[in-house]
Amino acid sequence: MVLKTSFKGLLFMTSCTLVVLKVTLFFITFIPLTSKLTIHDHDDHNFDIKPPLAQSAKSFNPHISTHRQHEDVARILPQEQPASTHVGGLQPGDGNDGGNSPEVTGPPWQRGSGQRPVVNTSQAVVHEGGQLLAGSSNPSKTGRDVSDIEMYHDKDIFFENYKQMNKSLKIYIYPHQKTDPFANVLLPDTRNSPSGNYASESFFKIALSASHFITQDPSEADLFFLPFSIASMRHDKRIGVDGIKNFIKDYISTIRHEYPFWNRTGGADHFYVACHSIGRTAMDKAPEVRINAIQVVCSSSYFLQGYNAHKDASIPQIWPRPGVTPIRHPSERDMLAFYAGAMNSRVRESLVRTWMNDTEIDVHRKRLKTPYSDSLLGSKFCIHAKGFEVNTARVGDAIYYGCVPVVLADHYELPFADILDWSRLSVVVSTEDIPFLKRILKEIVDSYEYVKLQKNVLKVQNHFQWHRKPVDFDTFYMVMYELWLRRSSIRIHLFNDNE
Repeated sequence: MVLKTSFKGLLFMTSCTLVVLKVTLFFITFIPLTSKLTIHDHDDHNFDIKPPLAQSAKSFNPHISTHRQHEDVARILPQEQPASTHVGGLQPGDGNDGGNSPEVTGPPWQRGSGQRPVVNTSQAVVHEGGQLLAGSSNPSKTGRDVSDIEMYHDKDIFFENYKQMNKSLKIYIYPHQKTDPFANVLLPDTRNSPSGNYASESFFKIALSASHFITQDPSEADLFFLPFSIASMRHDKRIGVDGIKNFIKDYISTIRHEYPFWNRTGGADHFYVACHSIGRTAMDKAPEVRINAIQVVCSSSYFLQGYNAHKDASIPQIWPRPGVTPIRHPSERDMLAFYAGAMNSRVRESLVRTWMNDTEIDVHRKRLKTPYSDSLLGSKFCIHAKGFEVNTARVGDAIYYGCVPVVLADHYELPFADILDWSRLSVVVSTEDIPFLKRILKEIVDSYEYVKLQKNVLKVQNHFQWHRKPVDFDTFYMVMYELWLRRSSIRIHLFNDNE
């Protein structure tokens, strides 16, 4: 009996062992095959698996160049986005692209692991009206036309939001009459043409007042415009430069007591527009405006008191221009880089001291006696160096004359940074890299990346133009888009339903 039981147990154990062996054999032979098939399937469909660093790319600021970021940038893989249709058949920077939607690609160059920027040596073909631009005789390694290079962070989102903004954005302007004692400060000046460093401020006010964004019903307003003009206060003898701060303090106090709109949000849905130096300090006696309201300003350094890149918006300081945009072929731009301006900062002093005797980088300690436009048109790169403040018109000048901007200003919010990918139409160089500036720029030119950058500069020119009657995608509409992005996501009812 015992032997029979033991024999049955032995048979059972043998059977179990065979089952285990069969299962093991199955996993050994079949699973690797399925794994290979799975991997092959992924390869066939070009699935992109990003490294961990690329997944955290949102933390990288493309507008600030520091030594610590050089290695990281080279490891972040650009992602391509699908093409989209354009709003109303219009394309920003529409030129000789045949109406094709450009694709999103990577930055114009990637930085290596060293302390100095290393330019990617990929080449590019550029077609301009069917002609090949100078310096592009060699086709790119990817075989892509430079007209496909995108200059927006996300073109699809921009165009879709732009349509929604045009349909829905409503702005209420605090009302004032021509008989008001300070009507010259609070109403748009339609008699004189905007000019000088404060032109952007005047252009915006004129354009907004005549636009379809205005509502007379504050209950449907997304934003409220504080219509005072810094430029007008500056020239009004009753106010003057010294009285601007007191005027704004009194104005905010008045609207807080006469209207309910400011108090319901603490001014978070209010905005004002100011350009040049005085506008930066105009809110010193009205800190609630600086802290809570949206500041649409030309002075947009992170280090300037009160500027908040998440809340406020940077706009370009643009001088009025003639209607015809000057054109100079890249092959006719003989000078590598150009700068001229007052020596009112260490950055500018370092720039001029380092390169004043160079034959390819043309720098000057003061304004030129010859036409400024000649140097802008004759240079491949135009340098925008931080002065006492970072609010000069040099970026706008460079774009107007088709010159690739070189920004020498750490922690500076470039205009329309929420929309434009400045790494694809400018060169941002850390102030610490001034001694390496020539090498950086020459590597960009030699690698044909300059042609891509300059092409995108031409594409965005219409974003940097004011018109008395706004034109789609011009500076006015770009500012309106920046405001639309900053509108409150929660609508607060001003009145009870029973009222």
